[in-house]
Amino acid sequence: MMEAVQSPKEVERELVVMKFGGTSVAGAEELKRAAKRIVAAREEGRSVVAVLSARGSTTDELEAMAREVAGRPDPREMDMLLSTGERISCALCAMAIVELGHRAISLTGSQAGIVTDSSHTKARIIDVRADRIRQALEEDSIVLVAGFQGVSTESNDVTTLGRGGSDTTAVALAAALDADVCEIYTDVEGVFSADPRIVADARKLPVVSYEEMLEMAASGAKVLQLRSVEYARNNGVPIHCRSSFSDGAGTLVIAEQETMERPLVTAVTHSSNEARVTLTGVRDEPGVAGEIFGALAEANVNVDVIIQNEPVSHGGGADLSFTVESGDVTDAVEAIESLDAAEGIETDEKIGKVSIVGAGMRSHPGVAAKVFEVLGESKINIEMISTSPIKISCVIASDRVPDAVKALHNAFDLGSGAVFEENPMSSEGHRPRVTPDPEQ
Repeated sequence: MMEAVQSPKEVERELVVMKFGGTSVAGAEELKRAAKRIVAAREEGRSVVAVLSARGSTTDELEAMAREVAGRPDPREMDMLLSTGERISCALCAMAIVELGHRAISLTGSQAGIVTDSSHTKARIIDVRADRIRQALEEDSIVLVAGFQGVSTESNDVTTLGRGGSDTTAVALAAALDADVCEIYTDVEGVFSADPRIVADARKLPVVSYEEMLEMAASGAKVLQLRSVEYARNNGVPIHCRSSFSDGAGTLVIAEQETMERPLVTAVTHSSNEARVTLTGVRDEPGVAGEIFGALAEANVNVDVIIQNEPVSHGGGADLSFTVESGDVTDAVEAIESLDAAEGIETDEKIGKVSIVGAGMRSHPGVAAKVFEVLGESKINIEMISTSPIKISCVIASDRVPDAVKALHNAFDLGSGAVFEENPMSSEGHRPRVTPDPEQ
């Protein structure tokens, strides 16, 4: 008896979600290049959903327009304004794809079913209702989705997801559509062992675990937005970070048990977009810290490193310091001032942060000591320290950040001369080939 042969329509196509950043669609030529890349994936037989960022510096220009008319623009209206940049990119790219002979449809975040909470300018995705995308794919269309935006489930207002939010849009769609991979295209070739602009011999990392990438993103690496990595880890979405301007393999971000290498230290990251807030004379009684950080959370301020010193005398006040992004300083101070929880508030925006990240640190003692020794030998003063099982972060003066990055990168032998496994993902971007750990 002969086996039934599936018709082409019955064979399920591989689905790829491709995200293009602002530099990848900055001008007409870049946008046409992105359209050709999308079409090439479709002609390989895959279904394609593409998420686009605003073109080049469009978001910065829109923010500048808002500040020309308002000192502190209303957050709801900022979302209405800023969401237009991605819509322009998608419409233009759809036109370019049609010009290449393929069907394409552009959708806003709300049309694509991206449902968020009501936190304007920093909304979080709470659901993806992708029925319209699925219908368009069934009709053999390439679907282009405006990144960085959605619609509030409570107010039906347009919302935006914060800087880098298009990454999160892409990963959320990949999870909802059960895509084989989410490809993130930028102006760099992947994730590096340090910022190549600071360290000349920084090495492109073939594979990074979700946990390492989370720590790297939280510590200043700009290749992927932190929330997009969280979403990918929670939903098992493989991410492939690639260059828009070359066809080579980039960096694959996958679960730790699937990675083929576990170096002691994977990368040195840094951030100069930091500020420290110090509260003096904090009331020494239970619940005060909860009040302070609860108010910061209510103001949508993310806090990183925290240090509290107990009062040295009975009845005295404590000192509490923490770091936030520079752009959140005003909101943080206003949130705390309303509590009357401290005698004084001081801010310092001349600080930076340098971190080392590596899954191998879990089982190797002495890493912290080496970090502190290296920075000490370079005469770099450490002002605050934060650790996790796979990360050590040091807050230092902002003007010493480049020196610290170079010193640590060299001390842990992370340069391009290091030999590691090749990327298990092919240049075509298909699901990774995982090789068993030889030690298992």
